[in-house]
Parts: sequence; C-alpha cells; structure tokens
Amino acid sequence: MMNGEFKFGIEEEYFINDAFKRDAARGRIKEFFEACRDKLSDDIQPEMLEPQIEIATKPGVEFADARSQLVDLRTSVGAIARDHNLSVMASGTHPLATWARVRPNAQPRYGKVMHDLQMVGSRSVVCGMHVHVEVPDLATRIDIMNRIQPYLPLLLALSTSSPFWQSQRTGLLGYRLAAYRELPRTGLPDLFESAADYQRYIDTLVAARAIENSSYVWWVIRPSLKHPTLELRVADSCTRVDDTLAIAALYRCLVRHLSLDPKLNAGQTGASRAINDENGWRAQRYGIHGSFVDEASRSAKPVRQMLDETLDLVAEDAKALGCERELDLARWIVARGTSADQQLTLYTEALGRGLSSRDALAGVVDWLSAETIGESTVRH
Repeated sequence: MMNGEFKFGIEEEYFINDAFKRDAARGRIKEFFEACRDKLSDDIQPEMLEPQIEIATKPGVEFADARSQLVDLRTSVGAIARDHNLSVMASGTHPLATWARVRPNAQPRYGKVMHDLQMVGSRSVVCGMHVHVEVPDLATRIDIMNRIQPYLPLLLALSTSSPFWQSQRTGLLGYRLAAYRELPRTGLPDLFESAADYQRYIDTLVAARAIENSSYVWWVIRPSLKHPTLELRVADSCTRVDDTLAIAALYRCLVRHLSLDPKLNAGQTGASRAINDENGWRAQRYGIHGSFVDEASRSAKPVRQMLDETLDLVAEDAKALGCERELDLARWIVARGTSADQQLTLYTEALGRGLSSRDALAGVVDWLSAETIGESTVRH
C-alpha cells in the first residue's frame, strides 16, 4: 500500500423535487428513474426514500476525471428531471420537505430496513456525500479509521449544507447528522483494537441476525462491504461541485498521509474519541465559523486555523496525488462560505424583502436546484 495509487470514487445523494411546488416529489419518480437508466448508467441508484437519487463516479486517480463525471451526471440528471417537471438538489436536508409526507422506497432491501427502523427511518430525510479511497488491507483500513477521526469534524464543517428542517431554521449549519443519528449504528465508530476486533463485532451482529451484513452499519466513516476502500460518510451532500472535490481531495490526502505515517494519532483513547465527538457537534452547530477542541494543547482552535494546519500537513500528499488545486478550493470554502451560509443569506434577505417564510424557503430551493446543475446566477 505504501506505493499505492489511492484510487477514489465519489457518491452524491440528491433530493428529487416537484419543480413547481419545490417540495420533495411524490409523483413521476418511477418514470424519472427509468429515463435516467435508459440515458445514463447503472451508477444511478435509488435511495431509502422515494424522492432521493444517488450518483457515483467510476474509481480513478485523476480529479479532472472526477470533476468531468460529476458535472456530466449532475447536468444530465437535471435535464431528465426537467423533462418530468422535477428538479434535483444537492443539500444535506430539504428546506421544505415534511418527513411524514415522504414515501419510502418500495424496493425489497429498503422495505426490510424501514420495517426495522420504523419512524426513525421515515424521519431520515437527509442526503450525504460519500468518498471511497482504496486501502486494500482491512487491518490498515481499521487502523486509519481510528486515527483519522480527529479530522472528520473539519470535513463536516466544510460540507455543511443543512441549516433547515421541516420548514424551520434549525440554528445549526449542519442539521443532517442530528436527524441521521436517530438511526442505530451511526455517529463515530468505536476505536477497534484490530481488524479482528472489528470483524468480531460485525460477525456477532450478523450471527445474531441483528443485521444482514456490514453495509447496515452507517457510521460517519466505515470500511466498505463491496470495495477495498475506507468510505467517508460524514459530509453533507455538497451543493457545489467545487466543494465536493475539495473535501474528496482533503480526505484522500489524509488517508495517504496516515498510511505513510502510522504513528500519527496512534493511541487514540476514550477521551480522544469523546473530544472528536464534541468537535463533530461543534461542526454541526457552527460550521466553518466555530472552533475545535485540540486535545494536545487543551485549547480551542478556529476552523480556519485547523484547516491551514491540516493543509500544511498533507501538502506533500497533495503534490504526489496531483490535487493541489482541489485543496486550494478548501480554502475558498472558508473564504466565501458553505452552502449552508448561502442558504441562510438568501433566506434572510428574502424575509427582509417582506416575503413569507414559505416563499423565502422556496427561493432557497430554487438556488439549490440551480447551483446543483450549474445554472445558478446568484452571486456568492
């Protein structure tokens, strides 16, 4: 693995909206998916709830290729949605959707999941962005999963796109994980001692028929069941392609750096994990505008400082992986704000013009839909 390519792939989840009501769609979805499969590929997949779609890039090593695939998929899916009087939207939560009105996916797998989860499954009206990075050896995947935890709050803060829930301003920049954590087997993974320790956990749950396989473990980072990868799941669905690529690049660089430096963050403890969890909350609450608790100095570091230090740490990795430009985009997120920041700005400005909260949120949905497919004209 020391000389590996660290191949990566990106998965993005989008909401499917009624183009006129701006709410989560309740009709024409079957025809929409059929058209997507006819015109695109099997990389287009449904999700747990009916008005959701997932797209995926093919595994590769070049960020230019990943960008091209994401732009093409977003544009194509957006055009097909328009043909069905729908729109697609990359956002961690839906500003207007009411969970009680969102239908579950009728596929058998999701039917079993929803039967188990009941109301908490129905309430999981959220979309995330996942990044797979190739780490062939399971023991190394588990080791890195432990040692990368201090950086997960930073990746979450950069991705925040979920300030609204059930037509309400939540006061958080990233509400998605607050809703998602109602589900079992979410949040930070435990600090497993070894690959055998992790496998014992999975095997025990499977043998007891608590879960079918490890894909039913939904931590913010996990070893993939289908691929020899470590899968990042902490990020909100990123409205802007640039933000997706910045977070994917930073994550990939961190995986490489931790692979090459097995001493970095070794010996994470229960206190370490609790501090990482606290910082995850701070990322949800304040996004890029807050600070993180630093265990070593016992002080709080602004997100901007944490980002600068992390980018300095992985500078050589970025050079080796050819993604220096993408890492610069992470600085741009802090400079101009996340999707959540822009959503709140648009909402506040609309209220200031005398619009109702419902109409202000409809404007946010319009911006999210346009920005997702690259047609936004809003200055940001």
